[in-house]
Amino acid sequence: MREVVEIIEPQWVIEGAGVRLRRSIGSSSFDHLDPFLLLDHFGSTEPADYLRGFPMHPHRGIETVTYMLAGLVRHKDNLGNKGEITSGDVQWMTAGRAILHEEMPEDLGGQMEGFQLWVNLPAKLKMNPPRYQEIKAGKIPWLNPEKGVAVRLIAGKYANTTGPVTEIAVEPLYMDVAVDSGNSFTYQLTENHNAFLYVFRGEGEFCGVRTQATKLLVLGKGDSVSVKAGLLGTRFLLVAGKPLEEPIVRYGPIVMNTVEEIKQTLREIRDGTFIQR
Repeated sequence: MREVVEIIEPQWVIEGAGVRLRRSIGSSSFDHLDPFLLLDHFGSTEPADYLRGFPMHPHRGIETVTYMLAGLVRHKDNLGNKGEITSGDVQWMTAGRAILHEEMPEDLGGQMEGFQLWVNLPAKLKMNPPRYQEIKAGKIPWLNPEKGVAVRLIAGKYANTTGPVTEIAVEPLYMDVAVDSGNSFTYQLTENHNAFLYVFRGEGEFCGVRTQATKLLVLGKGDSVSVKAGLLGTRFLLVAGKPLEEPIVRYGPIVMNTVEEIKQTLREIRDGTFIQR
């Protein structure tokens, strides 16, 4: 069984045009877990915490993964793509060489909650054309592998089921797992993949460590993950992926392998050549 090697307390930060959120990967206390560069958890019933959103901004060299638990975010980009991500939907955006996009939440009179994960691209794919995988809630399977356990499989495999997000270089696993009070969940991970648990509801024992929401648990080497829910039950993300083991140089939403590549990107943005038409 894998051990918990680090417990990260998410930090409150302000991002975009004034969105209040909790950051656990990509923070001052925990920079990255190869290939994962950032994990943000946004959630509030107060529109002032999120309505300013994320106006048009660039990305290069990464993939951004938005998973909505509640609420609605409208998005559009320089390629003419536009749409909305609502409760249960996932958008897996591969920025590749260049994309400009915006993500703007709307006030539906209730809870807004979700996650954004940044996944690094290998050097050989950083300058590929951008693409989207937009998965509506109804296309993401809910599984009940054990008593009192519900698994939402976004990417990766569970038994004979494969999640709808495919053809991703780091071979990711992305699960949303709910375990009722007193019940247990186990899963066999790919042994050489880096993995974490993000506990966002309830409490329990996670790979031998008792903790409660909200925490990010970094897992060490090994194969299996074991969770036993406490009296309140628990809900968490289980995320894993193949490490790239490449240099990381980042400048906000631009992540490359060398300082010169960052400088070149900034020259393109300044000169108006970042987006190829």
